[in-house]
Amino acid sequence: MSDTDGKKPLGLGGSRPSNVKQSFSHGRTKNVVVETKRKRVVVPKPGAAKPTTSGTANRLGGDPSKRPAGISDAELERRMKALAMSKAREAEDAAKRAAEEKARAEERDRRRAEIEAKEAEDREREERAKAKAAEEEEKRRKEEAAKNAPAPAASPDPAAAAPGETAVSRPSAAPRKTDRDRDVKPRDSKPGRSDDGRRSGKLTVNDALRGGAGGRPKSMAAMKRKQERNRQKAMGGQVEREKVVRDVQLPEAITVGELANRMAERVSDVVKSLMQMGMMVTQTQTIDADTAELIIEEFGHRVVRVSDADVEQVIEQSEDKPADLKPRAPIITIMGHVDHGKTSLLDAIRNARVVAGEAGGITQHIGAYQVVTKSGQTLSFLDTPGHAAFTSMRSRGAQVTDIVVLVVAADDAVMPQTIEAINHAKAAKVPMIVAINKMDKPSADANKVRTDLLQHEVIVEAMSGDVQDVEVSAQTGQGLDNLLDAIALQAEILELKANPDRAAMGAVIEAQLDVGRGPVATVLVQNGTLKQGDIFVVGEQWGKVRALIDDKGDRVKEAGPSVPVEVLGLNGTPEAGDVLNVTETEAQAREIADYRAQVAKDKRAALGAATTLEQLMANAKANENVSELPIVVKADVQGSAEAIVQAMEKIGNDEVRVRVLHSGVGAITETDIGLAEASGAPVFGFNVRANATARNSANQKGVEIRYYSVIYDLVDDVKSAASGLLGDEIREKFIGYANIKEVFKVTGVGKVAGCIVTEGVARRSAGVRLLRDNVVIHEGTLKTLKRFKDEVAEVQSGQECGMAFENYEDIRDGDVIEIFERESVERNL
Repeated sequence: MSDTDGKKPLGLGGSRPSNVKQSFSHGRTKNVVVETKRKRVVVPKPGAAKPTTSGTANRLGGDPSKRPAGISDAELERRMKALAMSKAREAEDAAKRAAEEKARAEERDRRRAEIEAKEAEDREREERAKAKAAEEEEKRRKEEAAKNAPAPAASPDPAAAAPGETAVSRPSAAPRKTDRDRDVKPRDSKPGRSDDGRRSGKLTVNDALRGGAGGRPKSMAAMKRKQERNRQKAMGGQVEREKVVRDVQLPEAITVGELANRMAERVSDVVKSLMQMGMMVTQTQTIDADTAELIIEEFGHRVVRVSDADVEQVIEQSEDKPADLKPRAPIITIMGHVDHGKTSLLDAIRNARVVAGEAGGITQHIGAYQVVTKSGQTLSFLDTPGHAAFTSMRSRGAQVTDIVVLVVAADDAVMPQTIEAINHAKAAKVPMIVAINKMDKPSADANKVRTDLLQHEVIVEAMSGDVQDVEVSAQTGQGLDNLLDAIALQAEILELKANPDRAAMGAVIEAQLDVGRGPVATVLVQNGTLKQGDIFVVGEQWGKVRALIDDKGDRVKEAGPSVPVEVLGLNGTPEAGDVLNVTETEAQAREIADYRAQVAKDKRAALGAATTLEQLMANAKANENVSELPIVVKADVQGSAEAIVQAMEKIGNDEVRVRVLHSGVGAITETDIGLAEASGAPVFGFNVRANATARNSANQKGVEIRYYSVIYDLVDDVKSAASGLLGDEIREKFIGYANIKEVFKVTGVGKVAGCIVTEGVARRSAGVRLLRDNVVIHEGTLKTLKRFKDEVAEVQSGQECGMAFENYEDIRDGDVIEIFERESVERNL
């Protein structure tokens, strides 16, 4: 008999074994066998009563005979209700326990995730610290190896470590990695990357410098594209990007690359589309607007036709609101004839000595200064040259000014440049104040000045006019306060205002090329505030304000309306008189400057192309008898170069003229010497010098360099040089007359005229003309002059002689011989 006695052996008959995969931190898993208890199914026996909704009723049955003794129907009902309530409470408690269990499970998962993230962060921080320590150790070792003797060959070489890792210590000393520290990587994945593209494993210094184990670092745009692809992949398919329709601004001509950039399309797609149209182009080639319009429409964008001139719309000045306008200082220009004391008067106002720094005691540049009066009012002064060569500089001064102070010397009265200054002020419609200077001189006559001004429609207040006049003396300081009061009164009447809280706009008063600072422009700010760092465009140049320097030589951070400053940071030297405008971006400034330069270039080319071949031949024929004096001019500032060129154009006549091959600003360079040598021209330097290379080149090539600091001297020397090209003037001097009394025929000589000298003297070396009825028949020289039978040099008046002409014998009785001598006279311009 067996131990079981026919019973079933113990086992898992009531349960079902199954395998469960248990997960741990750091990616470790474990298979565990668990038992799942089967649910007991109760099958009623045949013939049993049908179960009721109540467990008690099921046990008791529906038969009252089987009910326990002593239990009434009411008691049974009460028990049934209590049982139902108990079951409901049990169900509610079970649901509450299930919710609590679920919350506890979620809390456990969250904490596990936080712990894992913290462990990963700590491990990464530790690895970075180790890598940094290893790098410092390696650096220290190399420095020690460089200082000391070379290490033995048996010593381990840190450089032999695997690429991408930094050797920290010997391999034997490295700590053994546990399962938690090892990274499980698939064989086909990239080194240092997991399946989802995230970095895993050790991050070494070399990997960090190289941008990760994958090599070159990815850009932000590449990362965004990858995220977009992953998102679309997760959504279940490739989602096409929505087409963005753009308004494409189209100028008259545009490059293929720029067109693709404005449409935000690939350049290759645009090139392919043009090739399908039969145009083999590259991205740098220019296409016309009509072709570009077809391409834009093909890509589904809208065309906005613009002109090249539209680039200047960004600097257009809008009207300021009256609430934004604030009072500004007046801009006063000192104008007048040369040597009438303009700069000396300004010096007296400023308590400075500007005139002492000017060559020859005359102003040759426009100076811009600010003066604060005793009453605290700020005045901006412009000092213009008075010499005739500086007409354009005076014109610029009148264009940017609010008030003109006309300086007239009391001992000299109105002069040519005084009249010119009056015309400039009237053309600019600027109010004028007459300052009658040099009242300290004994010969001063202020009334003569006032009377002379009447001839030019300038009526001062002393003559019942509306123009203020003040008698001043720059030497003694007489009347300076009265002059400042007159300026303040005029400024108060004008009510000058500007908006300082906007983009700056100003006029270039003067420009120069400084050796140490580069191109420098003296700018008078007219509106807005010019600040350091502003990007601006001025004429054909653009730049960024690197520094602002005021009239005292101090650096300032900003310059408001009516403030003159020197601006540093230009890419080239602008023209004096150009307007400075501040732009928002460097691209706008560069685009406007390039457009203006192209327009100027096209204008010059058009002027050259407008000359036909017939016109060229006519000009060449007209100029074949005109001698030219070519010169090269270099000056310190743009205004001086402009004034010299204008003065050179006025030198000359129908026979000789001065041609300026090149004029510029800055030192004389080797390029200028090469140009002068090719044209046989001298080089004139005005307040500039030649650099060492240029001097050596000039000595080797024999080019003359002349230096000047006063414009008078330069103009006079050029006039003298041009005068040397003039041919000497031939003048005739009549020395005598002779009448022919009889004509003789002499063998071997020909016809000889027997004459009597009626006036002056007859010389054999002189020229003669044969007059018949006061008409010149022949002009030539004498072949012979005899007195009796002797050859003589001259015959005095009242004496008889014989004359024979060279190669001419048609002489008759009664003809008159006119005797003259030629002399050459040197001509000057």
